[in-house]
Amino acid sequence: MAPILEKTFNIILDKKGEDIVCLDVRKITPLFDYVFICSAETDIQARAISDEIYIKLKKNEKTIPLSIEGYEKGSWIVMDYGDFLVHIFLPEKREYYNLEDLWIEAKRVEFEKK
Repeated sequence: MAPILEKTFNIILDKKGEDIVCLDVRKITPLFDYVFICSAETDIQARAISDEIYIKLKKNEKTIPLSIEGYEKGSWIVMDYGDFLVHIFLPEKREYYNLEDLWIEAKRVEFEKK
């Protein structure tokens, strides 16, 4: 597993992201390999998580997302890093779109909290 995935998990955790899930979707879609899904209590927190991921991965991994969608509203932010996506939801949006069920066949990736 790529170290960038573990770093992303820990960044989300450090910014108090909740219900963090990482799915290995390599056998399901050719578009990307992994998907992070997490919740934030407010749009401000969602943007803070997105900002921290952007800053730390740019600094430490020398990578920036190909695109970021939904940042202005903050109820559902998607960061596309090519090989992996990060979805940051407010709880009601996460429940409504229920991406975990979309990729129900995906294997969950476990990380150690640091």
